[in-house]
Formats: sequence, C-alpha cells, structure tokens
Amino acid sequence: MSNSSTSYQPRHILVTGGAGFIGSNFIRARLQADDDVHITNLDILSYSGNRKSLEDLEGRHGEEGDDRYRFVQGDIRDNALINSLLEAGQARPDIDSLVHFAAESHVDRSILGPMAFVKTNVQGTAVLLEATRLSLKNNPRAFRFVHVSTDEVYGSLGVSDAAFTESHPLSPNSPYAASKAASDLLVRAYYQTYDLPAIITRCSNNYGPYQYPEKLIPLMISRAMADKPLPVYGDGMNVRDWIQVSDHCAGIWHVLARGKPGEIYNIGGECEVANLELVHTVLDLLGKPHSLVRLVRDRPGHDRRYAMDISRMRRELGWQPELSLSQGLRDTVSWYRDNHAWWEPLLGESAQVARELYNS
Repeated sequence: MSNSSTSYQPRHILVTGGAGFIGSNFIRARLQADDDVHITNLDILSYSGNRKSLEDLEGRHGEEGDDRYRFVQGDIRDNALINSLLEAGQARPDIDSLVHFAAESHVDRSILGPMAFVKTNVQGTAVLLEATRLSLKNNPRAFRFVHVSTDEVYGSLGVSDAAFTESHPLSPNSPYAASKAASDLLVRAYYQTYDLPAIITRCSNNYGPYQYPEKLIPLMISRAMADKPLPVYGDGMNVRDWIQVSDHCAGIWHVLARGKPGEIYNIGGECEVANLELVHTVLDLLGKPHSLVRLVRDRPGHDRRYAMDISRMRRELGWQPELSLSQGLRDTVSWYRDNHAWWEPLLGESAQVARELYNS
C-alpha cells in the first residue's frame, strides 16, 4: 500500500464537503485546470453546503453540464455509502484520491453546540479513513488521502511569538479546534499503523466567493451594504493570517500532486491583520463609515493571534500565495455585490447564530 513517490497525478478525486466554500472553489479550479481529471463530490448539504455553488457543472436549468463531475448527496459517517464510492469498478476511472474538506467549521457554532462537531469532524473522518484502508486492502493501487485541517489546532500565539510551524504542539482552545485536532491525530495514526498514504494540510483564515455569510468577511460585507451595525468581538485586535481561497486551493493541489504521505504542510497567506483593521478596509471598499462598527462581548476561548510559517510549502513543493489581501478583498467585495441571489437567501439562518452570540 505504501507509495513513497512524491509525484502523483490524480485521475478521479473524491471530494468531501465539495458544496461548501473551499470545496466548491477547489472543484471548480481543478476541472478548469485539468481536462483529464474527474471529480465525485460528496456533500450532505447541511446549512453551509450550497449545491447552487456548482450548479453549472451539473447542467441544471437546461444547460449542458460537465460529464467529469458527479454530485452525491450523503453523510461522511455513512459506512455503506463511503465503501460503495471507493469500491473498485464502481467508477471509471476508479477513485484514486480523496480530498477531505467536509467539516463543521464555525467556531461560534461549536460554542453553542459542540457535539455536532465531534460527530462530523471526528467520527466522519474515522469512517473515511477506515473505508479507504479497506478499499486499498481489497484493491491495492496508488492513492492519496489529503485531510484539510486548520491553523486553529495550534492554539494562540503571543504578539511577538514566531509563526506556527508544522512541529508546533497542538493546543486547541475551542470545541471546533479540538475536533479538528482529534481528526488530525486519527489521520496520523492511520498512516503510522496502516501505512495509509495520508497527508495533512493546515491553513489560515480563508476568504473569497461562495463563503457562507456568517463568516467574518462576508458577514461584514452583507451588513455594511445594508447599513447595519458590524459586530466585532472584544477590542478588535485579534490577529488572523488571511489567504484568498484560490491560493489555498492551489496549495492543496500542490500537496495532493507532490506532497509526501505522512507529512503535514502549513498553508497561509503571510498576511497578518487585526480584525478591526480588516473590517475598516471592507467599509472603505464599500464607501461606508467606520461608525458602523460595534465592539461586542468577546467570545469564550477567543485566540489572540494566528500566523503560519509556510516555508516548507515553498521549499519542498514550490508553492506560495499569489494574491494580495488588498486585491483579494476588492474582488471579494465585488463578488458579493454582484451575487445577492446566492447569499441573501442564507442570511436568516446565519443571523440566528449571531443573535445568540452577541445579540446583534
């Protein structure tokens, strides 16, 4: 089962959570970049999974779709379903790689209801790993399993601390981060115990098109456009490392095609910005006053600073982010301004979480 080569050419990728923000951007990018790649998108279509993000690939509304793309609605915890998708001969070409995006991912929601995060992020990852192990045992073949994780598993940095490296100890501070750290450890264990060809990526904060409107940047954009108050936690000085989603997706592809099984790769934008500064930039792009900002009660376990050391990605895989934050934010604001029909129907549900957390 071992595949020590660091050069790999996937032909059929099973993407979990491909109707979500990062997953949908990854699918679209890969199908546009490679005429020979096939993708099966498995998504349960929970609140943050939106099939409309890729509806042109399915050929809905009378339009011709892309025959290299297939959508399957289902739960990553469904053993029988996962086993059937990975079964030899069930797809042509057979699935030869798995990129695992599917996760409960919003910290605020994990504070309100942590058990859903344990079920999806830990149990779901375990089901995928075990199904992959059995599939490769029954049908030995070249394979890659890329587990998409987060910088939040590392915990919080001080103002002057060096950026997170891949060897930084795990120290999660929210139920979301803890569930992702647990899933990372399962992936590591399957590599160490079963020689499963798995790789872990950990990325900083993403932004860009098709992001669910409860996340910081689309939330600020949508509220600013409606001249509503913009809630910012605490003093607004929590620092995040921001990366545009297309850069992240390119990094994942580099890991899938060139990464070494058993390893961890940090992906980040090398762009540390305080939340308040970021929100002010969004307001400036929309021509709205900074007076719309409202500092609200800080959330529990709020990490002060994240920063990613991406030198390994540069050195070993030849990847680095390309899009500046200023250009990326301009493009993102323009996308949300031009695509009300995608995000406006989602506002009601996401607003409920906001009301529970900061009474906005």
